[in-house]
Amino acid sequence: MSVRFVEVADRVHVLREPLLHVNVTLVVGDGAALLVDTLSTAAQARELADAARAVTPHPWTLVNTHHHFDHCFGNATLAADPPRPVYAHELAIAALRDRPDELRRAAYEEIRDEQPALAAQLGDTELLTPTHPVHSETVLDVGGRRVVLRHPGRGHTDADLVVHVPDADVLVAGDLVEQSGPPAFEESYPLQWPDAVAELLRLTTPSTVVVPGHGEPVDVEFVRAQHTRLVDQAWLIRAGHTGNAPPERVAAESPFGARPGLIAARRGYAELDGTA
Repeated sequence: MSVRFVEVADRVHVLREPLLHVNVTLVVGDGAALLVDTLSTAAQARELADAARAVTPHPWTLVNTHHHFDHCFGNATLAADPPRPVYAHELAIAALRDRPDELRRAAYEEIRDEQPALAAQLGDTELLTPTHPVHSETVLDVGGRRVVLRHPGRGHTDADLVVHVPDADVLVAGDLVEQSGPPAFEESYPLQWPDAVAELLRLTTPSTVVVPGHGEPVDVEFVRAQHTRLVDQAWLIRAGHTGNAPPERVAAESPFGARPGLIAARRGYAELDGTA
């Protein structure tokens, strides 16, 4: 895989995994570090560990932005020997604890066509449940640096965390913000997602570096533009549901394109019907 971290702000480094363009963020303090997300497999996690060790020798704490495979299946490799704390939203912890086989199967089915070699590794990946639950907000001391873990509400999933590093003006957004492709709506709450991103925007300044779940770091204007499209998508879903329009009709007008729009419309209809 051959990956490395790039510094995007003061002692905040980002590594982009080349297959799925997943970002991992490394925050370095005095004698301590924080790794946000752990990639998909033990092999990827071992390369990630080597890349982190090239930046800092300090022991790390881990954070999972949510429970999807590409953000947390490396936990067992990176949190063992010696054991390290792993923070995640309480619902992400429940998913990894109670539904590991379901998560592995969903991951395999999601990528088997585009990344068959990676998909084949997922079935044998050991899943490690995070050890420290976050409900709404937790503040960490990372070697003298204040780092805030916050759940901004339902969006990409019901268990999203964002990671705010105020002294560096960096916000790690997880998959609430996407740069390398459209937002992924498969397990989402599209009617609530705009509110989650609005909460995220309240943590920013004009110069904030925002690290999306996938793709290049972005600025606040990019996030505002994506928020506007999410608002438009939510309005289309509500209007379509009120008018008894089929989801396909909503999808045809989606600002994200027909395929993501169809997934969003079906999820949004489920929200309105009380089945999501």
